[in-house]
Amino acid sequence: MLDMLDFTGRIRIIIMGAAGRDFHNFNMMYRDNPSYEVIAFTAGQISGIADRFYPPSLAGFLYPKGIPIVDEAKLESLCQQESVNQVVFAYSDVPHAQVMHLASRAMAVGTDFLMLGPKSTMLRAEVPVIAISAVRTGCGKSQTTRWLSKLLRQKGLRVAIIRHPMPYGDLERQAVQRFTKRTDLDAAECTLEEREEYEPLLDAGNIVYAGVDYARIVSLAQAESDLILWDGGNNDFPFIHPNLHIVLVDPLRPGHETTHHPGEIVLRMADIVVVAKVDAAATADVQRVIDTVRSINPTATIIRAASPICLDDPEKVKGRRVVVVEDGPTTTHGGMPYGAGYVAATRAQAAEIIDPRAFAVPEIASIYTQYPHILAVLPAMGYCSGQLEALRQTINNVEADVVVAATPIDLAAIIQVNKPIVRAHYEFAEVEKLGLAKLVEEFLEREELGMYKLS
Repeated sequence: MLDMLDFTGRIRIIIMGAAGRDFHNFNMMYRDNPSYEVIAFTAGQISGIADRFYPPSLAGFLYPKGIPIVDEAKLESLCQQESVNQVVFAYSDVPHAQVMHLASRAMAVGTDFLMLGPKSTMLRAEVPVIAISAVRTGCGKSQTTRWLSKLLRQKGLRVAIIRHPMPYGDLERQAVQRFTKRTDLDAAECTLEEREEYEPLLDAGNIVYAGVDYARIVSLAQAESDLILWDGGNNDFPFIHPNLHIVLVDPLRPGHETTHHPGEIVLRMADIVVVAKVDAAATADVQRVIDTVRSINPTATIIRAASPICLDDPEKVKGRRVVVVEDGPTTTHGGMPYGAGYVAATRAQAAEIIDPRAFAVPEIASIYTQYPHILAVLPAMGYCSGQLEALRQTINNVEADVVVAATPIDLAAIIQVNKPIVRAHYEFAEVEKLGLAKLVEEFLEREELGMYKLS
């Protein structure tokens, strides 16, 4: 046992993360816990988050200098140099095989490898919680959240939406965030990726909470709401114990229900499984996904839903040369070769969809190298100002007549380009009589929110 401890008697650990789940797990399990010493966070998946510090104001009294955030590539050397006892894996939307490769790297240098589960990391709210998760990034979770928030407000409920964290900037400023309008996003200097999630929710009339310190966030949100909607990023399991857990699966990626962490976890946890995009998927693939869901979670209620796509102005696309800008995470670590923008441009009879790879500036070209599955579309990357400028330059370089942008934000309001931008939208739509609306109404009655008119 003495081998497992440093001279202070504390277990020395590294938390592997991507500026989200890692910070939450630290706050829940390790902050102010004298049995452990967190040597560092490692940074993966998201560019520009390494070589910083988790600040003392968030780290607690045990870490007066804060905690360094280092590149994941340094994992082995850091474990050896710092005599690390445990490596805690804490990020999402990762293939199962990759998780085990990371485990092998840690264990090969003599370090234990572990993951914290829902019981250890879920907060409890004083109001009912509906959590929305997905087995993969890009299943349609965000539009489902928007649709559900509108339904709940129509019932007379005060709804607080808490987003999965994306604290890629000043962590102290992002400890607790509350957004009510677009100018709040400007003031917080939100990245393009943050705007993609927050802006559509604000435009739909919601209050959005986000940040690093979820205990404080939940306390604030529950004080001014009747119900919390937890909008899970990537395919993470909820940070807050859900009274109703809705999970989306994607028949455009059949087989992915059980291939990624923690997507398989949320599917096994689900109360309701929504098979999204049935309007775009093959019937056989829809059935294949349903069969998989029934085999691993036989108690879940399964419903089908559509994700209709529309263009603001199809006539501006018809017969024109088009460059398509897709949602970044969906086409990068989400694994989709293209998204709604490509589908919308094709349906609008674009003369040609121009492959942007030949026009990409170095920072964008490196994205294509890292994610070779991406086809002739441009992922909307903007985790930092330099990356956003690289996106702008690449769009300007492409020899096209018009941009079709399928990012959830108004791209024209963020960057100025030399081509007109036509937005592609995609939303949640019911296709069954006894669909999600009916199931949610039944949940509200069970939670004694029946005082609100279920009309």
